[in-house]
Amino acid sequence: MSQNPFLTRSTLPYEIPPFSQITEDHYLEAFYAGTAEQISEVKAILANPEITFENTIVALEKSGQTLDRMLNVFYNKSSSDTNDRIDEIKAEIAPKLAAHADAIRLNPALFARIKKLVDLKPDLDSESDWLLQRYYKDFLQAGAALDESAREKVKKVNEELSSLETQFGKNLLSDTNDLAVFVDDISELDGLSENQIAACKAAAQARGIEDKWMIGMVNFTGHPTLASLKNRPLRERIMKNSLTKGMRGNDFDTRKILLRMAELRAERAKLFGLGSHAEYVLQEMTAAHPDRVHEMLRKIAPAAATNARREAADIEKVITQNGKHELASWDWLFYTEKVRAEKYNLDTAAMRPYFELERVLHQGVFFAAEKLYGMKFKERKDLITYHPEARAFEVFNEDGSSIGLYIGDYYTRDSKRGGAWMNSLVAQNHLLGQKPVVVNNMNISKPPAGEPTLLTYDETTTLFHEFGHAIHGLLSDVKYPRFSGTSVQRDFVEFPSQVNEMWILWPEVLDNYAIHYQTGERLPQAWVDKLNESSTFNEGYATTSYLAAAILDLAWHSLADVSEIRDVEEFEAKAIADYGLDFPPVPTRYRSTYFSHIFAGGYSAGYYGYIWSEVLDADTVEWFKNNGGLTRANGDHFRNSLMSRGGSLDSMQMFRNFRGRDADIEPLLRRRGLK
Repeated sequence: MSQNPFLTRSTLPYEIPPFSQITEDHYLEAFYAGTAEQISEVKAILANPEITFENTIVALEKSGQTLDRMLNVFYNKSSSDTNDRIDEIKAEIAPKLAAHADAIRLNPALFARIKKLVDLKPDLDSESDWLLQRYYKDFLQAGAALDESAREKVKKVNEELSSLETQFGKNLLSDTNDLAVFVDDISELDGLSENQIAACKAAAQARGIEDKWMIGMVNFTGHPTLASLKNRPLRERIMKNSLTKGMRGNDFDTRKILLRMAELRAERAKLFGLGSHAEYVLQEMTAAHPDRVHEMLRKIAPAAATNARREAADIEKVITQNGKHELASWDWLFYTEKVRAEKYNLDTAAMRPYFELERVLHQGVFFAAEKLYGMKFKERKDLITYHPEARAFEVFNEDGSSIGLYIGDYYTRDSKRGGAWMNSLVAQNHLLGQKPVVVNNMNISKPPAGEPTLLTYDETTTLFHEFGHAIHGLLSDVKYPRFSGTSVQRDFVEFPSQVNEMWILWPEVLDNYAIHYQTGERLPQAWVDKLNESSTFNEGYATTSYLAAAILDLAWHSLADVSEIRDVEEFEAKAIADYGLDFPPVPTRYRSTYFSHIFAGGYSAGYYGYIWSEVLDADTVEWFKNNGGLTRANGDHFRNSLMSRGGSLDSMQMFRNFRGRDADIEPLLRRRGLK
């Protein structure tokens, strides 16, 4: 144990974990040592007869540091580079971690101590007072005010749910890998670029298969290659494989898991006297109640569905010119590109040579952050990260003072879960004197050695988006760890990342990064104009697909009784149809069986948050445009009033401090072509 690197704070720059010293055996050692340590720290708090903010709330903030260090590293590792042993460890600690958290949050003596402090109303600065209020609400949300019998039931539910969430994620990753499509003849890949074909070859070789090409499944419905592949039967294979993730009746099937999870979540809500898990979750969100969410979504859904059907009519005209088959879900992206080319003379596939990863990252993403916030980036190849493909960058302010570390891990691999996300390895806070270390993960297909990584326009958007989360973590300037970076209400967390997408086509930024990797030519202005002109193109499809998933989430988590649900597919079909979003050529972005956001990712009853946050985002983009755009003055205002505040203030109050008023939904409706 004395050699376990998690037992002490790292002495490396920015306290980056000493990855070269960490072995898989260290995780469980540190977990059990860390949980025991924190329980001892809580006992010490309770043993003190005097009750003060410092010896109770601040002491709680300082507790559990060994456990936090281990968990931050472990959960990043299990998401981005797992293996059988990591999966075993995750399965072992999941229920124990839930029990440990409950041992603290459901401790009646500790809750009584916090409540006594709240009643005493000590004279505190605003951030400290907000911390006290948040701890009180955290404990209430956990169930500390329930009677002993109910608390014990909550503990059992939480333990089982944590194990099921882990199993759902493990099953889904296995089935996603198992459903990869292998192609025998290169001619079947007609339509893909040489770079894409090479990536498919490299993916197959990574599986030990030399004579085939592999198209690995992604976490959402469909696949980026569907926009280019001319071979319709192959497109159909890819889409059908995508739509069956987690529902094939094999060892990786997730249906029984998600049904049990929905049942347990509904059961827990009843213990709190609430009608559903959605009510339980949303009481602590900015939306406050499911009714408010439905009110907003029902304003959007009819126009989205109408637009999707109009888009389908345009596609069907093109299909009539090229064949006689009916429009199917595996046709949409392919023919959408033809419609786009016909309407706007725009081929997004032809843009890939202008979106080379290194240039997008340095001259695009980093450049925009420098212009707006004065941030500067220097790669630190001397720092060892958790995987050879994960790269560390030191981040500085304009005056040269240090901010923290940014780690980028961009390529897909079988050991990485699907999607794109941000993790925090070290949370910024002044209490412990720590600066942030944040990670961005993506799933870009890796080309053969020596070949450039050419991004799609969507992948470029994702890189800017995820870096928005990273900025939120990096610019954090709070006293307490509880409020660091993205520690805001769940339906607010996507807002800063969505705002960061606005710089993709901002002229000054675009001119700096959208350069052809071979010729050095900038992206033709005519194409840029067409991108702007077509900004609402295919938004019916995108909005309908997203809303269907958001509705599925709410449907599962609005159930009071899950026992009557026998068929997952039938339930989700009815939920989507009841909202008028049932349109076979436009499938939901996530079906229940591979909806890891809500069954393995912490977004249960919260997937609506993307579009809820987009209301704030669209309004914020208008503010930037009306106030001069990419300027340091604007960046400083956004940074000081919102980005640096983390969760140290009510989320909507932060928005009002920035914007000067509440958000207006009109900019969102215009952006998505829903007026």
